[in-house]
Amino acid sequence: METEHSILYRHVIELLAQRGVTIADIADLVIFLQRDYIRDLTTAEALKSVEMVLRKREVQNAMITGIQLDILAEEGKLEEPLQTILAHDEGLYGVDEIMALSIVNVYGSIGFTNYGYIDKVKPGILAKLNAHEPGIIHTFLDDLVGATAAAAASRLAHAHPELEDDVDIFKTE
Repeated sequence: METEHSILYRHVIELLAQRGVTIADIADLVIFLQRDYIRDLTTAEALKSVEMVLRKREVQNAMITGIQLDILAEEGKLEEPLQTILAHDEGLYGVDEIMALSIVNVYGSIGFTNYGYIDKVKPGILAKLNAHEPGIIHTFLDDLVGATAAAAASRLAHAHPELEDDVDIFKTE
Protein backbone atom coordinates (compact mmCIF):
# COMPACT_ATOMS: atom_id res chain seq x y z
CA MET A 1 0.00 0.00 0.00
CA GLU A 2 1.31 3.40 -0.98
CA THR A 3 1.79 5.87 1.87
CA GLU A 4 0.72 9.51 1.82
CA HIS A 5 4.42 10.44 1.76
CA SER A 6 5.12 8.35 -1.34
CA ILE A 7 1.95 9.66 -3.00
CA LEU A 8 3.18 13.24 -2.48
CA TYR A 9 6.63 12.35 -3.82
CA ARG A 10 5.13 10.78 -6.94
CA HIS A 11 2.82 13.79 -7.35
CA VAL A 12 5.77 16.19 -7.22
CA ILE A 13 7.66 14.14 -9.84
CA GLU A 14 4.57 14.20 -12.07
CA LEU A 15 4.10 17.96 -11.60
CA LEU A 16 7.73 18.57 -12.49
CA ALA A 17 7.40 16.38 -15.60
CA GLN A 18 4.24 18.24 -16.66
CA ARG A 19 6.23 21.46 -16.40
CA GLY A 20 9.12 20.02 -18.45
CA VAL A 21 11.55 19.23 -15.61
CA THR A 22 13.08 15.83 -14.85
CA ILE A 23 15.06 14.66 -11.87
CA ALA A 24 17.97 14.25 -14.32
CA ASP A 25 17.71 17.97 -15.17
CA ILE A 26 18.04 18.83 -11.49
CA ALA A 27 20.89 16.32 -11.06
CA ASP A 28 22.74 18.10 -13.89
CA LEU A 29 22.51 21.29 -11.83
CA VAL A 30 23.89 19.45 -8.79
CA ILE A 31 26.87 18.29 -10.84
CA PHE A 32 27.33 21.86 -12.10
CA LEU A 33 27.45 23.09 -8.49
CA GLN A 34 29.73 20.35 -7.13
CA ARG A 35 32.01 19.46 -10.06
CA ASP A 36 34.91 21.52 -8.68
CA TYR A 37 34.56 20.07 -5.17
CA ILE A 38 33.60 16.42 -5.64
CA ARG A 39 35.56 15.54 -8.74
CA ASP A 40 34.39 11.93 -9.00
CA LEU A 41 30.71 12.78 -8.47
CA THR A 42 28.56 10.49 -10.57
CA THR A 43 25.21 11.16 -12.14
CA ALA A 44 23.78 8.35 -10.02
CA GLU A 45 24.96 10.07 -6.81
CA ALA A 46 23.53 13.39 -7.94
CA LEU A 47 20.21 11.74 -8.85
CA LYS A 48 20.04 10.02 -5.47
CA SER A 49 20.69 13.30 -3.68
CA VAL A 50 17.94 15.05 -5.64
CA GLU A 51 15.54 12.22 -4.86
CA MET A 52 16.38 12.46 -1.15
CA VAL A 53 15.67 16.18 -1.16
CA LEU A 54 12.39 15.70 -3.03
CA ARG A 55 11.28 13.10 -0.47
CA LYS A 56 11.23 15.72 2.29
CA ARG A 57 7.71 16.85 3.11
CA GLU A 58 8.54 20.55 3.34
CA VAL A 59 10.14 20.37 -0.11
CA GLN A 60 7.10 18.60 -1.50
CA ASN A 61 4.79 21.22 0.01
CA ALA A 62 6.82 24.08 -1.47
CA MET A 63 6.88 22.40 -4.90
CA ILE A 64 3.16 21.70 -4.95
CA THR A 65 2.29 25.22 -3.81
CA GLY A 66 4.64 27.03 -6.17
CA ILE A 67 3.79 24.96 -9.23
CA GLN A 68 0.06 25.40 -8.54
CA LEU A 69 0.50 29.17 -8.34
CA ASP A 70 2.37 29.15 -11.68
CA ILE A 71 -0.42 27.09 -13.27
CA LEU A 72 -3.15 29.37 -11.90
CA ALA A 73 -1.24 32.39 -13.21
CA GLU A 74 -0.98 30.79 -16.66
CA GLU A 75 -4.74 30.24 -16.58
CA GLY A 76 -5.34 33.85 -15.55
CA LYS A 77 -7.11 32.71 -12.38
CA LEU A 78 -5.38 34.93 -9.83
CA GLU A 79 -6.71 38.25 -8.64
CA GLU A 80 -4.91 41.46 -9.50
CA PRO A 81 -2.33 42.65 -8.81
CA LEU A 82 -0.92 39.15 -8.12
CA GLN A 83 -1.88 37.95 -11.60
CA THR A 84 0.24 40.61 -13.28
CA ILE A 85 3.09 40.28 -10.81
CA LEU A 86 3.44 36.53 -11.45
CA ALA A 87 2.81 36.82 -15.19
CA HIS A 88 5.72 39.27 -15.45
CA ASP A 89 7.91 37.54 -12.83
CA GLU A 90 8.53 40.95 -11.31
CA GLY A 91 11.96 41.22 -9.75
CA LEU A 92 10.83 42.88 -6.53
CA TYR A 93 8.14 40.27 -5.79
CA GLY A 94 10.53 38.00 -3.86
CA VAL A 95 7.97 35.51 -2.52
CA ASP A 96 9.20 32.94 -5.05
CA GLU A 97 12.72 33.24 -3.62
CA ILE A 98 11.41 33.06 -0.05
CA MET A 99 9.61 29.81 -0.85
CA ALA A 100 12.80 28.49 -2.47
CA LEU A 101 14.76 29.34 0.68
CA SER A 102 12.54 26.96 2.64
CA ILE A 103 14.04 24.20 0.50
CA VAL A 104 17.58 25.55 0.62
CA ASN A 105 17.43 25.75 4.40
CA VAL A 106 17.03 21.96 4.72
CA TYR A 107 20.80 21.36 4.45
CA GLY A 108 22.34 24.39 6.09
CA SER A 109 24.06 27.58 5.12
CA ILE A 110 26.01 26.17 2.17
CA GLY A 111 22.65 25.80 0.48
CA PHE A 112 22.18 29.58 0.54
CA THR A 113 25.40 30.21 -1.34
CA ASN A 114 24.69 27.38 -3.79
CA TYR A 115 21.23 28.78 -4.44
CA GLY A 116 22.40 32.36 -4.84
CA TYR A 117 25.02 31.31 -7.35
CA ILE A 118 22.81 29.03 -9.42
CA ASP A 119 19.97 31.56 -9.39
CA LYS A 120 22.33 34.19 -10.79
CA VAL A 121 23.97 32.13 -13.56
CA LYS A 122 20.89 30.02 -14.45
CA PRO A 123 22.59 27.04 -16.09
CA GLY A 124 20.83 24.12 -17.76
CA ILE A 125 17.12 23.73 -17.17
CA LEU A 126 17.05 27.03 -15.24
CA ALA A 127 17.77 28.96 -18.45
CA LYS A 128 14.82 27.26 -20.12
CA LEU A 129 12.51 27.87 -17.16
CA ASN A 130 13.55 31.52 -17.01
CA ALA A 131 13.06 32.17 -20.74
CA HIS A 132 9.74 33.99 -20.16
CA GLU A 133 8.02 32.44 -23.17
CA PRO A 134 4.58 33.88 -23.91
CA GLY A 135 1.83 32.01 -22.05
CA ILE A 136 4.25 30.01 -19.89
CA ILE A 137 4.79 31.10 -16.29
CA HIS A 138 7.55 29.63 -14.17
CA THR A 139 7.83 32.40 -11.58
CA PHE A 140 8.01 29.86 -8.76
CA LEU A 141 9.29 26.78 -10.61
CA ASP A 142 12.68 28.15 -11.65
CA ASP A 143 13.46 29.10 -8.05
CA LEU A 144 12.14 25.82 -6.64
CA VAL A 145 14.19 23.76 -9.08
CA GLY A 146 17.31 25.83 -8.37
CA ALA A 147 16.72 25.48 -4.63
CA THR A 148 16.27 21.72 -4.93
CA ALA A 149 19.57 21.46 -6.80
CA ALA A 150 21.26 23.70 -4.22
CA ALA A 151 19.93 21.57 -1.36
CA ALA A 152 20.98 18.34 -3.09
CA ALA A 153 24.47 19.78 -3.70
CA SER A 154 24.65 20.85 -0.05
CA ARG A 155 23.60 17.38 1.03
CA LEU A 156 26.52 15.97 -0.95
CA ALA A 157 28.91 18.55 0.50
CA HIS A 158 27.90 17.48 4.00
CA ALA A 159 28.56 13.88 3.00
CA HIS A 160 32.10 14.82 1.85
CA PRO A 161 33.39 17.36 4.41
CA GLU A 162 36.99 16.39 3.69
CA LEU A 163 36.63 17.92 0.23
CA GLU A 164 35.34 21.32 1.30
CA ASP A 165 38.54 22.93 2.58
CA ASP A 166 42.14 22.82 1.46
CA VAL A 167 43.29 22.59 5.05
CA ASP A 168 41.89 20.29 7.71
CA ILE A 169 41.71 22.51 10.79
CA PHE A 170 41.14 19.50 13.03
CA LYS A 171 44.23 17.64 11.88
CA THR A 172 46.87 17.29 14.60
CA GLU A 173 50.50 16.95 13.76
